[in-house]
Amino acid sequence: MKWDEQAARLRCKAAADEEAMNILMRAGASADEVIGFHAQQAIEKLFKALLSHRRVAFRKTHDLTELIDLLGANGVSVSPEIAEVRRLAPYAAEFRYEDIPVDSTEPFDRKWAAERVEKTRAWVDQLLSKGGVDD
Repeated sequence: MKWDEQAARLRCKAAADEEAMNILMRAGASADEVIGFHAQQAIEKLFKALLSHRRVAFRKTHDLTELIDLLGANGVSVSPEIAEVRRLAPYAAEFRYEDIPVDSTEPFDRKWAAERVEKTRAWVDQLLSKGGVDD
């Protein structure tokens, strides 16, 4: 698969996760872990779309910190506002597949998660629209 085709597919998959998150948030009955999962997945795929666009290989991972570090190592400056999405890391698998209670001292903020997805999408879309690298 060509790099830009992979980037476009990942961007579409991120949009599907963002849409699922928004639908579930409007319905109001979904658990925080489910909302957090879709937020994390959307951001993970957005980062991978950007890496693909930049022709950077990445391993199969849900680790947002690893992806942020890989972006930085390849010339993409990630703002602190975007980098704080690391807080969504446990929603990739830990809270979804294990019976781990969410830390009650810091409750999950659905609005914050949705805003992080929106801001990350806008940032990635801006970088994707600046043109690509030759195939």
